[in-house]
Amino acid sequence: MDQTYIRDVSEHVGEEITIKGWLYNQRSSGKLIFPQIRDGSGIIQGVVFKKNVPERVWTDFEGLTQESSIIVRGRVRADERAPGGYELDVSDVEVLQTAEAYPITPKEHGVEFLMDHRHLWLRSRRQHAILTVRAEVIRAVRDYFDSNGFLLMDTPIFTPAACEGTTTLFSVDYFEDTTAYLAQSGQLYNEATAAAFGKVYCFGPTFRAEKSKTRRHLTEFWMVEPEVAYADLDDIMELAEDFITFIVHRVLENRRKELDEMERDISRLEKIEPPFPRLQYDDAVRMLQEGHEKGELESQFEWGGDFGSPDETYLSNRFDRPVMVHRYPAAVKAFYMKPDPERAELALCVDVLAPEGYGEVIGGGQRADDLAYLLKQIHEHGLPEDAFDWYLDLRKYGTFPHGGFGMGIERCMAWLCGIEHIRETIPFPRMLYRLKP
Repeated sequence: MDQTYIRDVSEHVGEEITIKGWLYNQRSSGKLIFPQIRDGSGIIQGVVFKKNVPERVWTDFEGLTQESSIIVRGRVRADERAPGGYELDVSDVEVLQTAEAYPITPKEHGVEFLMDHRHLWLRSRRQHAILTVRAEVIRAVRDYFDSNGFLLMDTPIFTPAACEGTTTLFSVDYFEDTTAYLAQSGQLYNEATAAAFGKVYCFGPTFRAEKSKTRRHLTEFWMVEPEVAYADLDDIMELAEDFITFIVHRVLENRRKELDEMERDISRLEKIEPPFPRLQYDDAVRMLQEGHEKGELESQFEWGGDFGSPDETYLSNRFDRPVMVHRYPAAVKAFYMKPDPERAELALCVDVLAPEGYGEVIGGGQRADDLAYLLKQIHEHGLPEDAFDWYLDLRKYGTFPHGGFGMGIERCMAWLCGIEHIRETIPFPRMLYRLKP
């Protein structure tokens, strides 16, 4: 195919190349036109000199509109003053389509307008940079687990019952008047595959029907969940720490240009090194209560509750790297968490809070491995025992200590990119009042 991608132009200095893409922007100065051409891999500035091109080429460029589809030919020239360090001395253009008036212009647009035009907004520099980093994060996730002895296991999207609570499920009609639910997590199924393969992970879309409008919530998001046989809480915390560090280093190594495009303060990410501070829930509560006494927190926090966004923000802002809060009250955690043998009212769980106020990015812990305890928990949470008969089998046939965690890609992305709202971290966000485009 006669085509060079803009990301590769440094390999073709002095050569004639063909770029197939779209007009991103254009300005003119007398007998010069400076088109900015994008092809999905990058943007390059072209130079059209009137006396050096046929009249048709000049006229075609004069008639172009933003996002017109074009095939451009020209010679690559290194130029430190040019965006990206290279320019294209244009010799010819083929116009495939002159686009209609583009709705997204350099002027300020409201968020709702941009979200309504998300299918077009993706073409902007900032959105392109964000989603390029997302692809890097996903690649890093797979590389980390694939190179550390984990096997990828695909878990069901349709499930017969809740994993983490019955009030946040999307129900769907199944066959013969049966109701199924969209998966909140693949973790319970991962426990079965961990018993077969030792170290596993699942990675895919998950769904939460929380009627939340905060900047940290989506109804459909992507989550990676490792599960490890014969792992205790300390093992899981070490795994989470190493995993996050790997992702941050990979993004810094390969996507600094995109982080610069977003004006991300990279120095903050460069501080992400193990060990991460570990904070017992009791100590975290004391910090929150002291913050209230100092007037730094509006409301008083009582021991026994789960942390809300302001609480997580306050705690995480006190550290320059992720902080691991562990051993929450069992009452605020999922039914499958193992109780602390030293304090039965606590669960052997951990939440990893990202710095800079981004809140929880990882939640996990050690799983209950005692059949009688787990059966009691299912009943106390009002869950249907028959839907979990297969899960209880795991404690009947070779029960073992094990644990794992879940990390939402979008929350991790919001932190890495320094984005205020999670909606920009996925190509087409699904939120409480948004199902389109």
